[in-house]
Amino acid sequence: MTEELPDKSDRSYSNSLYPEDQKKVDEFVSRGINSVPRKPFRPLRLVLLLIVVVTLLSILSQGLARWAGIY
Repeated sequence: MTEELPDKSDRSYSNSLYPEDQKKVDEFVSRGINSVPRKPFRPLRLVLLLIVVVTLLSILSQGLARWAGIY
């Protein structure tokens, strides 16, 4: 069971672009909204924030139900 290695001369296996295409990409990335430096996305932080918000809303709704005499 030998795996065939991809032909390295094929441009689809390399990360480089033609120089004129790379220049266009660099220009696009350096202008407008794409040029704003951003902090990395932190999914764990988002999940924790969602858990806190849902928990607080649940407690609030339970408190309102008890206060109104429904529950």
